[in-house]
Amino acid sequence: MEELQVAGFLDNSLVNGQGLRSVLFVSGCHHNCKGCHNKAMQDFSYGEKVNIEEIFFRIKRNIPIIRGVTFSGGEPFEQAGALWKLAELVKEEGLNIWCYTGYTFEYILNNINNEGWKELINTIDVLVDGRFEEDNVIKDLKYMGSSNQRTIDVKESLKNNKVIIYS
Repeated sequence: MEELQVAGFLDNSLVNGQGLRSVLFVSGCHHNCKGCHNKAMQDFSYGEKVNIEEIFFRIKRNIPIIRGVTFSGGEPFEQAGALWKLAELVKEEGLNIWCYTGYTFEYILNNINNEGWKELINTIDVLVDGRFEEDNVIKDLKYMGSSNQRTIDVKESLKNNKVIIYS
């Protein structure tokens, strides 16, 4: 089975999406956002290679207390070719998926032919999109780091062919 370069894992968190959830931080990011709070995770070799089955087993150990799984980073779409396979396993367990990305939803859809991007976006329930912008930080933004980011209901957005904000 495939491997992911993993920067970290939280068995449960209340701040990385709605409800109690497990959080997978993947390594590697080209965005280099000023003020990034996961700067070390931008390095594509940071952390360790972990088999998808091992990650999935760890997630399953947290069921039934978790409502879902969050993919963060680094940049999850940099490892979409393997990450979507983990996402499918997560969805089979009835869990929802949140994903934090520096890419915009529109950019993802315009680059859907990148390896695994179509498959990954189709497994995500809520996408927090856009680069972190240090100059647009507003204290106490729910689920976002800066005001330019959006919390998107992916399923509704794909169905309606326009961005639908998650509420």
